[in-house]
Amino acid sequence: MKIIIVGCGRVGYALAQQLSEEKHDITVIDTKADKLERMVSVLDVQAVEGNATSFRVQQEAGVHNCDMMIAVTGQDEVNLLCCLIARRSGIKHAIARVQNPIYNEEVQYLQDELGLSMTINPQLDCAKSIAKLIEVPGALDITTFARGRIDLVRLPIPKDSPVDGMTIIDFANKISSDTLVTAIERDGAVIIPNGHTKLLSGDNMYVILQPKQIVGLCQKLGIKTKAIRSVLIAGGGTTAYYLAKHLSNLPIDVKIIEQDHARCEHLSEMLPSAMIIEGNAADRQILMEEGVTEKDAMVALTNMDEENLVLSMFCNKVSKGKTKTITKLNTISFDEVLKDLPIGVVVSPKAITTKIILQYVRALENTHGSNIETLYRILNERVEVLEFKVHADSKITGKPLMELKLKKNLLVCAILRKGRVITPGGKDEILPGDNVIIVTTELGLKDVDDIRA
Repeated sequence: MKIIIVGCGRVGYALAQQLSEEKHDITVIDTKADKLERMVSVLDVQAVEGNATSFRVQQEAGVHNCDMMIAVTGQDEVNLLCCLIARRSGIKHAIARVQNPIYNEEVQYLQDELGLSMTINPQLDCAKSIAKLIEVPGALDITTFARGRIDLVRLPIPKDSPVDGMTIIDFANKISSDTLVTAIERDGAVIIPNGHTKLLSGDNMYVILQPKQIVGLCQKLGIKTKAIRSVLIAGGGTTAYYLAKHLSNLPIDVKIIEQDHARCEHLSEMLPSAMIIEGNAADRQILMEEGVTEKDAMVALTNMDEENLVLSMFCNKVSKGKTKTITKLNTISFDEVLKDLPIGVVVSPKAITTKIILQYVRALENTHGSNIETLYRILNERVEVLEFKVHADSKITGKPLMELKLKKNLLVCAILRKGRVITPGGKDEILPGDNVIIVTTELGLKDVDDIRA
């Protein structure tokens, strides 16, 4: 596909990188020549310097011959106007980043009136991810599939866990027959397990299961958790607002530390059930005065990655690991170092946005055999988890899984049929109308038929 990306900030760069790696023809528009030069020197993309709200600039970028525009500048209004001009120029698909809470209640109206294919809100999606982690404190990551009926959950296997040394077959027989272990992270390596693979303390395991089963599984694994009833949020930006608003519906006390006076007043008006503290979240004395050691969770959401890292490490130190820490990072990506730091769970609005758009682009590429409903990358982008909707003319339907020659390092994790979740065995079949969840190290699958070797 020919795709125009407007804006080469963190999100724009990540999108250009991912989409160009999947062999799409990418053109990036931005007003800053230095950013474009750096991008072109590293990625296989074209660049146009200029303001993308100009019809002339869009013409120079080849809007008439493009399939899609993705506008991800830092200004909602610019993104919307760019997409409107592109749609009037005949482009079929337009995606705009719209993050201001003012527009949040009007997203569907904007999509309908401006002819947008979709809008994305990195801050809102990030807040939703953090909220899930707070609601299920034992999990390191949670992704929802099948419209909330199945979760992919990353769980640690603690020291002296009952499953230490247990094979996958034994895990199914003794711990949970309805839970499928889809991937294991061990010492930086990725393992797509078979029945004889052993689970070891220190592993991170990715499991597919129904949401109501997560708490019980944590207990069986020996993960010590307690319900989170108090949360301290460092930084009062848009993500903090969305998170606090979500948590206000739960029996959780929320406290936000924000140093900008006007922002504090605004948050106080918008979030009457939260306590807003005016001060610098990076000030040790303020953190101690506000009871960081007594909180069940601390979420570092300032605009600086380095500050978030230090805040999470400090919280872990003074609470002696009792406070669950969640750290927002957008720029820093030294995974080999981060995994050894006591910063709790890391979330990235940039990564979440890229995942959503990549899912949409893949679905557009193939509307024949099946459509991608959900796409998620795990284990440092090395493994993909995909949910496909199976159509009637798919070539893998009506055959037992044991008779399908599947690609290596690929698992059929779950089949959803008429509201029922099936943990598949060799004799199960995939039928038209099913939703099928696949885990694979083979990146770039576009159709459920692609699971065959």
